[in-house]
Amino acid sequence: MHIHPLHRAGIRPRGFPLAKMGMICLIFLLLPDMAWSRIFIDINAPSIRKFNIAIPDFNQVGSDRNRPDLSMELPGIISSDLDFSGFFNPMDKGAFLEEKGAGQEAGSIQFKNWSVIGAELLLKGQYSCVGSQLEVEIRLFDVFWGRQILGKRALGDVGGRRHLMHRLSNEIIQQLTGHPGMFLTKIAFVDNSTGNREIYVADYDGYDSRQVTQDKSIALFPRWSPDGKYIAYSSYKMGPSLLKKDMGKQAGPMLYLKDIDSGKAMLLSSQPGLNTGAAWAPNGREIALTLSHKGTPNIFTIDLQGKILQQIVQGYGIDVSPAFSPDGSKIAFVSNRSGSPQIYVMDLATKREERLTYEGRYNTSPAWSSRNRIAFVSMTGGKFDICAIDPDGKGFKRLTDNTSNSEEPCWSPDGRYIMFTSDRGSGAYHLHLMNANGHNQKRIITSTKGSQTAPSWGSAE
Repeated sequence: MHIHPLHRAGIRPRGFPLAKMGMICLIFLLLPDMAWSRIFIDINAPSIRKFNIAIPDFNQVGSDRNRPDLSMELPGIISSDLDFSGFFNPMDKGAFLEEKGAGQEAGSIQFKNWSVIGAELLLKGQYSCVGSQLEVEIRLFDVFWGRQILGKRALGDVGGRRHLMHRLSNEIIQQLTGHPGMFLTKIAFVDNSTGNREIYVADYDGYDSRQVTQDKSIALFPRWSPDGKYIAYSSYKMGPSLLKKDMGKQAGPMLYLKDIDSGKAMLLSSQPGLNTGAAWAPNGREIALTLSHKGTPNIFTIDLQGKILQQIVQGYGIDVSPAFSPDGSKIAFVSNRSGSPQIYVMDLATKREERLTYEGRYNTSPAWSSRNRIAFVSMTGGKFDICAIDPDGKGFKRLTDNTSNSEEPCWSPDGRYIMFTSDRGSGAYHLHLMNANGHNQKRIITSTKGSQTAPSWGSAE
C-alpha cells in the first residue's frame, strides 16, 4: 500500500482538514542545504556583527485572495523577530530592486540585484488562505552563493499567525546558530494601566498582552515557574487587615500561585509581614522568598503548599531578593549587613556566604542565568544601571549607559538575553530587551498604556 510521505512524518498533506486549529502549526523540511552556506553565526563569540537580510513582501497564492494585508504583515513579524535577536539587520524595502511577485526558486532569483544593495541573506515567502487556515512557505538564501539555506512550510490558523511566524523565525535562528530562538517564550510583568498594579502576560515582544490578575490593588514581583505553567507573585489585595490566625499583626503582601491555564490563584504564603521576592528552585518544587514574621526580613524556602521548609539566610541584616543558581546548589541574595545593599552568594550545602559586589554603594536585584552569569542593578552617579558578573566575582561589566534608570533585570530561558525596565526617553518605566553583552537595546512595546515593571521571562511552550 502506498503511504503518502507526509503521513509517515505524522503530517497531513495540503488541504487535509486539521483536527484542531487555533495555535496549532505544523512545519516540515523542504530543501535545506546548509553545506552551501558561508554564513554561520557563533552566538558565543564576544562580539557578533549583524548580517544584512532582505525580506521582501510575501506573495499570496491560491484562489482565495481575501487577505492581501498578510503580504506585509507576515514578513514584518519575522523581520521584527530577527531584529530583536541582535544577529540581523533587516534592510529597508525601498532599496530593493526586484519586482514584486518574483519567484521563490533559486533559479528565478536575480541574486546580483540583491548583492548590489548589500544583502547577505534573502528571505522569500508566499502564503495562501483557505477559510480560517493559513499556509506559509519560506525559503532562506545565501546571496553570495545563490543557494538555498533553509526551506520550511507551516500550516495553522489565521488567528494564530504571529505564533506561526515566531515558529518560522525560530527555525531560521536554529539553522544559522545551532541554537533555538527565543520567539515562542512568554513574559510576565506589572502594569498600572487600570489605576492599580496588576500582572500581565505577553509574548516575548510585548504582543498579545493580557491581564491575568484582577486584584484591584498592588501586585508585585511575578515569577514564572520553570515549566511555564504557574506564576508566583505577591499582592496586597487583602489589604492591611488583621490576620485571623495571628491577631495583632497586620497583613503585608502575601504570596500567591497563579495557574495560567485555569486562571485560578492559590494563597501560598500568608505569614505576618512580608511575603515577597519569590524565586523558584530549578526543580520547580520549592520557592525561596523573604519573610518577616520573625521580625527582621530574612530568606526562607517553602514548598508548593506554603509550608516553611527552612530559613536559609540568617544574617543580622535585612536579607532579600533571592535567586537560585542554575543547578540549585547556591543562592544569590541582597543584604545590608555591610552598611549598604550588596549582593552575596551562599552555598546551600555548606551555608558558606561570600560577598559578590564591591563596586558601587548600592547593588541589588540579582538574577542568575542558565549560563551561570548574574545580572544585577548598581547605582553609580545617582542612576541605576544593569550590570553583570560571574558568580566568582570575575568578569564584571556594566551593560547600560548611566543616562537613565535601568532596573529589575531578568534573563531569557536560554541565558542569551536580558529584559529590564527603564525610564529612558519618556520618564515612565517601560520594558526593554538587550543581548547578554549589553548590545542591541530595544524597547518592548505592549498594548497597555501604563508603566511596565518587574519583568519575568517564561520558558517556551
